[in-house]
Amino acid sequence: MEGQYSEKVMEHFRNPHNVGEIPDADGVGNVGNPVCGDIMRLYIKVDENEVITDAKFKTFGCGAAIATSSMVTDLVKGKTITEALRISNRAVAEALGGLPKIKMHCSVLAEQALRSAINDYLAKHGKPTIKEPRSIHENSGEPNLGD
Repeated sequence: MEGQYSEKVMEHFRNPHNVGEIPDADGVGNVGNPVCGDIMRLYIKVDENEVITDAKFKTFGCGAAIATSSMVTDLVKGKTITEALRISNRAVAEALGGLPKIKMHCSVLAEQALRSAINDYLAKHGKPTIKEPRSIHENSGEPNLGD
């Protein structure tokens, strides 16, 4: 089973980065996938220039869910809110050296958790929130952008 995951995925699963909570987080995102049971909570700390200075996560799920949570927190640190919104599920998967097609939904959850945390931050600061996070077709791995 390990052979289908890249070494980078296994590294982030075995030794995930940024695990934990940020008690005074500026934004908290909560997402879950009822089909597979993965649950992600992502915390972000944002400075006065809208730069994400810290990110942590707590995830209940499979190895790919933990690895994608770990990677998205690495990718988002030091980015502005605008830059962070450009981090797609594909960018998370590519940074991990790829994911098996059946596990691509984990990268989508990581993107959704990030967008949810950013929306929480924006709402707390009276700013317009972004559109709902994209969803994914389980089998295709392609984003579902609506009708």
